[in-house]
Amino acid sequence: MPRKYLKRLLPDPAKLRKRRELRFLGKLLDDPYLLHLNRRSVAGGVALGVFVALIPLPFQMVIAAALAIWLRVNLVIAVASVWISNPLTMPPLLFFCYRVGTVLMGRPVREQHFTPSLEWFWAELGLIWKPLYLGSCVVAVVASLASYLAVHLLWRLFIVRELRRRRLKAQHAKQQASDKQEP
Repeated sequence: MPRKYLKRLLPDPAKLRKRRELRFLGKLLDDPYLLHLNRRSVAGGVALGVFVALIPLPFQMVIAAALAIWLRVNLVIAVASVWISNPLTMPPLLFFCYRVGTVLMGRPVREQHFTPSLEWFWAELGLIWKPLYLGSCVVAVVASLASYLAVHLLWRLFIVRELRRRRLKAQHAKQQASDKQEP
């Protein structure tokens, strides 16, 4: 099952509760759903992390953690999924979201040359923030739904494959037992 694989990758829940940085969460970490590895919790954590990652906001990991606690999905996976938007992937993601927003709003794409200055940033942000956030919201909803369905599908395929493997193993053992009894 994928649960065994994920359990090896994720931190031990007892150790996580004892971490000094997380003590402020107190009894919230006692909720079994926050660290549970089932299809619903993992798919919800991935979808939540992807959604938060695609919205251009500061403190994405904190937002994902708070929403994971509120929605009772896997906390660690939600926070880890936020890292699909990192310093390397953020520029192309934001540009793609901006392009989607301009298409949805029926506006032309602003072709400006980049100047690494604070003045350029604030001037451009004032002009592009509406299509950027509209595109980000649309892309975030679509990507989070797709990731939720993908995790459900992959989990289901893994379970079907594992059940098929067990069935074949049992048939093989039964065949060997019947072969030994026939002289």
